[in-house]
Amino acid sequence: MTQTADQIQIRVYYEDTDLAGIVYYANYLKFIERGRTEFLRTRGVDQGAYKAQTGVVFAARRVEADYLAPAVFDDLLTVETRLSAIRGARIFMTQTVLRDGDTLFRAQVTLAAMTEDGKPTRVPADLCARLDRVLE
Repeated sequence: MTQTADQIQIRVYYEDTDLAGIVYYANYLKFIERGRTEFLRTRGVDQGAYKAQTGVVFAARRVEADYLAPAVFDDLLTVETRLSAIRGARIFMTQTVLRDGDTLFRAQVTLAAMTEDGKPTRVPADLCARLDRVLE
């Protein structure tokens, strides 16, 4: 897996496919999860360390997904992650999975910031400051 600031590449393995030989629909959610993790990592946020330091974790609250075309075994996919907005306890992202520039999957993702015991909390100011630079 290689990465740039807003993209990672993922190879489709046999285990990612279903009986028809195409990527099983739920695996796209795994692919975009990796994209979000790397998006934060490239901005200096290690989610495990962040949890230990602040007690704040992030969970997918809502995913609106469009499956546009199938990926198949051995495809090299690009997962693009873009920050759309930060509001209160929520982070909004747009994610796209592409093959050779063609869009296969697109999702609007809402993340919720919460304490370790599952209560909503505002996105911490230090994280907002890091991510606000992306929105500028």
